[in-house]
Amino acid sequence: MVKLFNKAPKRRNNFIKRTPALYKDRSAAFMPQHRRKDDWKPLRLDKRLAFITFAFVLFGLLFTYSSSAFDSTAFFKRQLLFDVMGVAAALFLSQTYDKLQRLKIFSPMNLMYATWVLLVIVLFTREQANVHRWIDFGFFKLQPSEIAKVTLVIYVAHYLDSVSGRLAKNWKLLIKPMAVAGITLALILAEKDIGTPTLMGAVFVFMLLVAGAKWIHLAVPAIAVSPIIVHQLLFVAYRRERLFSFLNPFAKAGTSGYQLVQSFLAIGSGGWFGKGLGNSELKLEYLPAAHTDFIFSIMCEELGLLRVVVILAFFCWLLVRGISLARVAKTTFHSLVIFGLTITICMQAFFNMAMAVGLLPTKGIALPFFSYGGSSVIMTLVMMGIILNMAAVDNTQNNLREDITNYKNRNK
Repeated sequence: MVKLFNKAPKRRNNFIKRTPALYKDRSAAFMPQHRRKDDWKPLRLDKRLAFITFAFVLFGLLFTYSSSAFDSTAFFKRQLLFDVMGVAAALFLSQTYDKLQRLKIFSPMNLMYATWVLLVIVLFTREQANVHRWIDFGFFKLQPSEIAKVTLVIYVAHYLDSVSGRLAKNWKLLIKPMAVAGITLALILAEKDIGTPTLMGAVFVFMLLVAGAKWIHLAVPAIAVSPIIVHQLLFVAYRRERLFSFLNPFAKAGTSGYQLVQSFLAIGSGGWFGKGLGNSELKLEYLPAAHTDFIFSIMCEELGLLRVVVILAFFCWLLVRGISLARVAKTTFHSLVIFGLTITICMQAFFNMAMAVGLLPTKGIALPFFSYGGSSVIMTLVMMGIILNMAAVDNTQNNLREDITNYKNRNK
């Protein structure tokens, strides 16, 4: 209880002012979880992040419809369903994740165990497009590697929070998170997917550096992993073909360089202002995966360079806002989760755009919020829900502290 006066005499004095009930027993309980059940209020979400998410969902639906050549209605309806499911999950997590993550069943290590089980199961599923990436439930295809993006960031953030301040002095503390990340990325690589391990490996390194790890501590693991990377790029036939066609796509325009050349044609023919929404010609089965991995090329063709820059600016805004919220977070765990999930979304977007314009080799990496796909869309919105929750919890703590401080100042 906030003490406003000196200790009262033994004789009862009914004229002594008492602390309002609103602030009763709040001096040591700033966290929202200490509120009574009947005093629960919805968390106030960050307006800028919510606006960015809402805008991305709407534009994603628009371009899913526009980039689908002959089955646009079917793809649009399914994508609308995925977006509804994703938005519902995001809203639920934005209000409850801080409570769910304290339950033992949702502990970071348990989430990693569940993710590993799914990643092992998918290796024994029916091969689709020469890879093992989806668990087919008939009405829905689950892609475990998309779940791994979220669970790995949460686990790494939780571990780094537990060793906060000791990481730079003791390199042995890096062994456990590196082992967990190594197992996860190796299982994804076994699916014949090198794009996701590359993305998440970069996110993992950034999180370690932000938490205080030294470059020298990461040098030895990097040297140890480099032979595996070289083997996957140079000694796996179809990846070697992609790499060489990336270096000179027009020399193999009829084979392995076909997709990248068609992407160049789509982007170049759009010019500055584009051909108009829905007027793409390359989506008419000239550019493979026009509504998934190469949707950015169709956007450039229809909108033109000047308008596509707005989409790029929104991703930059998301990156800047996420890092800003991570810097002011009240706990190391919140800070690292917000940072890790934000750069996962933004780096994936930049990888996809760089691939479409020929800055990186072609790889099956979706453009977040835009590319058609159930698991990708839903898990991207799940990430946004978790980011919104942690930012809202920290904001609520600040408001409670300010309210109590102001009350004390008013009653001095």
